[in-house]
Order: sequence, then C-alpha cells, then structure tokens
Amino acid sequence: MKKCLVLLSGGLDSATCLAYAVDKGFKPYALSFDYSQRHKIELEKAKLLAQKYNAVHFIFPIDLTIIGGSALTDKSIDVPDTPFEKIGEGIPITYVPARNTIFLSIAAGFCEVNDIEDIFIGVNALDYSGYPDCRPEFIKSIEKTLTLGTGYGDKGKSFNIHTPLINLKKSEIIKLGISLGLDYSLTSSCYNPDSDGNPCGRCDSCKLRLKGFKEAGFKDPLKYPKGIEI
Repeated sequence: MKKCLVLLSGGLDSATCLAYAVDKGFKPYALSFDYSQRHKIELEKAKLLAQKYNAVHFIFPIDLTIIGGSALTDKSIDVPDTPFEKIGEGIPITYVPARNTIFLSIAAGFCEVNDIEDIFIGVNALDYSGYPDCRPEFIKSIEKTLTLGTGYGDKGKSFNIHTPLINLKKSEIIKLGISLGLDYSLTSSCYNPDSDGNPCGRCDSCKLRLKGFKEAGFKDPLKYPKGIEI
C-alpha cells in the first residue's frame, strides 16, 4: 500500500480526508499539532480517529501563542459570535497567522524522512471562514515550494498535496464522509468548546457545521447547548 500523510486536526474536514484517503487505498500516517490552541478536545478526537483507521499517529508540539494575533491562540481575544451572513467576509480573528504554511512545512519534513509523497489536507474554499491559507492558489504554490525546498526536488520526486474537499460545500463533505462510514461523533469542530468538550454552537465553525448537517439531511451527533439553531 502506498503511504500518505493526513493532517489530522480532529475536526470534521480532516476526519473526512482521513476516511477518503483510506478508501482510496492509502496506508495512512496522521499528523496532528498541539499548537497551544484553546480547543484541545480536537486532539483527543484525532487520537480516536487515528485508532479507528489504524493510522500511525504523531502529535507535534509547537507554541503558536508566541506569534499570537488569533482568538484560537490568545485567550485575551474572545471567539466571536459572528452573524451567519457575515461569515467569510474578510479574514476573521480566528485565523491563525500562517498556520497551514507552518503545518505543511513540518509535514514535508516528516514526509521526506519517511519517504511519503502524498499529503492530504482538509482545506475548503466554499463553506469556510475566509482563511487565506485555504485557497487553491495557496495549495498549488506551496506544493511547488515544498518540493523545491526539500531533497525531493533533487531526487526527481515531488509532493502531491491532495485537497479532496476544497470545492465542496459543507453538506457535500458530510455526505461524503457518511458514504464512507465516518462516525462524526468522533470529531470536534468548535473553536470555543466547554470544559467537557461540547461545542458552543455560536462560533463560525459550529455554525458552518450545523448548516452543513441540516442541508445534508442528517443530525449532528454532537451535543449543543439548548436553543442553538441554524
């Protein structure tokens, strides 16, 4: 089986990517990042997902609070309750500066050592919060940069960054995952979960997730606070 590396956050999109890669016949390695984010529950979900799909799992520690500037890494910045119609208008405060650039660069180093050319990442350019590092042009550019900046370029190899979700609506992603047998109770998408790991239902990520499940015709298995609707 050909090896691949899946960037596994523990969220809905990355879990779907993992299920997709396994369905395509890859032997998955999974790389998660403990970047001092406030939503640590996603790392526990990533562990469960890796176990379910028999993925060799690594958690890479990196402290992005040193950079700051994001509600996900700076607890002095509140996670906003953005009106749904405003989601995606500009870059939100939940954007972590250069996060996917950093993650993919580390992933490339890991792949070079472990002789892996295929990287799966669950970026999406439709139902998303407006992050610049989820755009197709970014993926195309960094794919080339990582090949040129590692020994792969000298060896005639190249990185293949797979983005199977990039042009799908959230409802389409959910339908794909369910068709692959993915258990979405093993995922966490919330930017500001409670102490038990339950989603807030108010952040951008929760709203996009709930909308996706509603449009897909399925019930989200996670437990939300009373009165939360999309």
